[in-house]
Amino acid sequence: MSFNLFRFPPVPYNYHVTYTTLFFDLDDTLYPPQNGVWTAIRERMNLYMREKLCLPPDQIPNLRRYYYETYGTTLRGLQIHYQVDPNDFLAFVHDLPIREMVQPDPKLREMLASLPQRKFIFTNADSAHASRILDALGVQGCFDGMIDVRALDFQCKPDPIAYRMALSLAGETLPQRCVYLDDSLRNLAPARELGFFTILIGADQDHSAVDCAMLRPHELPRVMPELWLDDHRHPGTVASMRQGGARQREKNGKHDG
Repeated sequence: MSFNLFRFPPVPYNYHVTYTTLFFDLDDTLYPPQNGVWTAIRERMNLYMREKLCLPPDQIPNLRRYYYETYGTTLRGLQIHYQVDPNDFLAFVHDLPIREMVQPDPKLREMLASLPQRKFIFTNADSAHASRILDALGVQGCFDGMIDVRALDFQCKPDPIAYRMALSLAGETLPQRCVYLDDSLRNLAPARELGFFTILIGADQDHSAVDCAMLRPHELPRVMPELWLDDHRHPGTVASMRQGGARQREKNGKHDG
């Protein structure tokens, strides 16, 4: 599949926002980090590099950090420098007892099912891992599609190409119509620059680098009630919506930090 990776044209300052698509990160976004899934995945990555690639254990943490900072993911770095088989790596690092770690979340399912917009998982993991997480949470069937590392041809967040590919795969032409939720400021920054409305998950105070913040995605109805408008339209402009989240949180007693 070919992708139109041009830079999206600027929209007028008074462009009227109509949110049509929501993108959700997966790990540590849909579920809280306290359940230890991502910590376990990191440990499996270390084990893979030690056992499969015979790398010195004392060098692995720094090497993984370098790959993460340089390429976006450990996998991408290992593909470039060690020509690892991505299927073997992904199967190994995601070999975890997910159902023992992630519990069903009926409130999350209720919130997702009530959203009128299209919803996509947008993850640097693969669809097999994502499907197991969604199944354990009990939110399977709540999303219109899954954009994983294979769909992105192993491009990954925070590379801006990954966001443009995600938009194309979702059939969306204007990032200004999209909301993106992620627990990583690093991943949210390129999305905001492209025009997404960005929401930081896992923070109880707003951050200047994103449009708004919340501890859990369950807070969407309180923080962005406009998403539930029947006609999917909002009377604000791009500029006013960048401020609207803060105004709504102030009404609810949640102030900027």
